[in-house]
Amino acid sequence: MKGISHNLRHCFLLSLVLLSSCHPNKSTNAKWMEEDNVDIAIDETFKPIMEELTATFAMMHPEATMKPLFVSEDSVIRLLVNDSLRSCIATRKLNDTELKVVQGHTLSAKQALIATDAIALITHKDNPDSLITLDEIKAIMTGKINKWEQLSKGTKKGDLKIVFDHSASSTVRFMKDSLCNGQPLTGPVFASDNGTNMSVIEMVKTNPDIIGIIGTDWLKKKEDEPMADFSSLDINVMRVSKYADRAQSKYVRPYQYYIATGEYPLLRSIYIITTDPRTKSMVRSFYFFAKGQKGQTIICNHSQLLPYSPVQVKSVGVK
Repeated sequence: MKGISHNLRHCFLLSLVLLSSCHPNKSTNAKWMEEDNVDIAIDETFKPIMEELTATFAMMHPEATMKPLFVSEDSVIRLLVNDSLRSCIATRKLNDTELKVVQGHTLSAKQALIATDAIALITHKDNPDSLITLDEIKAIMTGKINKWEQLSKGTKKGDLKIVFDHSASSTVRFMKDSLCNGQPLTGPVFASDNGTNMSVIEMVKTNPDIIGIIGTDWLKKKEDEPMADFSSLDINVMRVSKYADRAQSKYVRPYQYYIATGEYPLLRSIYIITTDPRTKSMVRSFYFFAKGQKGQTIICNHSQLLPYSPVQVKSVGVK
């Protein structure tokens, strides 16, 4: 495992490689106004559903050439802001500084909410501890808790480790900004060996001391409908409570139902952003597809994410 605070020079070099090699300079391509390519950078956390979304759009528009690039959120934003491509999917909008850079390219940004995602905490299938509070997660991230027996509902003993996909991932940023008020993660926190959500899952399967942090959509198979029960998995999905107080505590897993009701606390928004100046293009069409009825139906029916469009919430008896 690699420490979250390890040398970030690797991330910077990766970004440079992506910027220089993945996409041609628009100014050297006189026909770019007529191109039907959809070059889009996507946070790797959402790869399962976004592969389906892009594939469906391609079937509906045979003239479109879909070119999704799944990378860390840091790279996603850099690619868009530096005009190496003109569409991306991330967990935040562009900030004021980034918008100024985009405007410096004589472009503007269209940004739309397309879904709500939940962050899942996963453990080894033989780990008996499945309950954790929001305060305990924060305490782990800040180094106040580093052993299993320090958890209020803990029965396991020994050192506890948290594993993320990538040091520059959106899940790391969420824990730092939303849970720890912008403070550095100083606890027993590491990045996975291969920098992907799948590598986190594989590490959890072989190490009972790990809590893995992944996007919830990685918990289901690509062809499945949203899961109403995580019992078929080869890992455990932890239940999280907003409150430490026993009178208020309710431990829930990241099902769509609890995302919709807001009872699951580790939630974040997903945005699609485009800087394409063309009024008619496949890039623009995909933007409206993702936020429109067809795209929203796919997200609702084929992922663990919750679409932004209104849905009918029904209790299915999950716990």
